[in-house]
Amino acid sequence: MTTSEKLQQELENVLSGDPWYGEPVYAIIEKVSFEAAYEKAPGASHTIAEIVLHMLSWTEEVLDRLNGKEPSQPLSGDWPDTGAPNEEKWQNYVNDLKLVNVNLLGVIRDFPEEQWNALINDELTSDELTSEQLVEGLIQHQVYHAGQIAILNRMING
Repeated sequence: MTTSEKLQQELENVLSGDPWYGEPVYAIIEKVSFEAAYEKAPGASHTIAEIVLHMLSWTEEVLDRLNGKEPSQPLSGDWPDTGAPNEEKWQNYVNDLKLVNVNLLGVIRDFPEEQWNALINDELTSDELTSEQLVEGLIQHQVYHAGQIAILNRMING
């Protein structure tokens, strides 16, 4: 199995497959009502909508880096502002997250095998990561935040 195939399979599994730890990211997000998405649970730092936008912005940044852009903060920011609660915007955030992952999966599929171990110098953090480590980190990032969303949704809805 190539690195591209392995990473594509891992990302698809955590997003919409049958991961060993429980529900995939999209199944967790689909359980969130519009009202719950914007409600801040007691003691929480972020709303679910803020977390989804954070996941979206970092997926876009990883996609940009794999496409050769210099590492930076995401164009939309680390924690983009959700604005006023809006049901249509909430659905757009969820759909945008799915769309950017479709694009990411395409880039992973077509990424040159010999470039997966090339180092990406991130001047923001002084880290040097390979492209493979970058995608693996994003997968872990998405699982982490999906867990937060599941917990917050339970806190809000009882």
